[in-house]
Amino acid sequence: MTSTATLSPLSVAARVAETIDGLFATIDAWRDLLQTHLEATSTPTAAALDPIVEACALPELADDGLITGAGFVAAPGLLSDAQWHLAWWLAGTGGIRRLATVDDPSSEQFRDYTALEWWRLPARTGARHVTGPYVDYVCTDDYTVTITTPVVVGGRLLGVVGTDVLVDRLERELLPLLRASGEPIAIVNPLGRVVTATDARLEPGSMLRLDGLTQALEPLRGAEPARVETQLPNGADVLACGDTSLALVIGL
Repeated sequence: MTSTATLSPLSVAARVAETIDGLFATIDAWRDLLQTHLEATSTPTAAALDPIVEACALPELADDGLITGAGFVAAPGLLSDAQWHLAWWLAGTGGIRRLATVDDPSSEQFRDYTALEWWRLPARTGARHVTGPYVDYVCTDDYTVTITTPVVVGGRLLGVVGTDVLVDRLERELLPLLRASGEPIAIVNPLGRVVTATDARLEPGSMLRLDGLTQALEPLRGAEPARVETQLPNGADVLACGDTSLALVIGL
């Protein structure tokens, strides 16, 4: 993506939201498909569910777009043939592969995924969630943003469906927009962690520490991110990117 026209901060925020909303729309469609399957199944199994998840994930991974990982993570005890289960596929230089996991809780290599943010927050709020940027040691060993949404049937959480997006891919997509604003600008998550910025010193995953920023971003940390448009004591402006839970910090 290239742009030579100057974009207003509102336009930049809208374009960032459009990019993230496209990812949300993808996993929302998967969620709906899985909920329909699980509603019609009295005894769900990994054997029946995995091909459905694979059929959703593989076309997106083969497209070589923003998505580098995708799948479904089951609530413990949901599946009769797998107490703990991840159906997750990854795209890399060697092609598309399924993530190998340790599902035996007695193993030293077992990891309780329900304690991780990308599971914990959707489970608590019932809403979609953007986790990161963080170094994903399980899948990519690189800075990643994980987007997840809960799969719920009859008020019961049955799992989460989601995608992984490498931060360097997001940067290639979003940095031209930031630069087109003509302002020093950063995209941050609700905790103030940098996704990308025009200042190369603000590395992805680092915390942007500005007076008042934590308080300004607080409305983005709820189940339904609220509108944020405010100015910090140092004169920087904070502007929410739609309801994605991300925000622009302008005039650093």
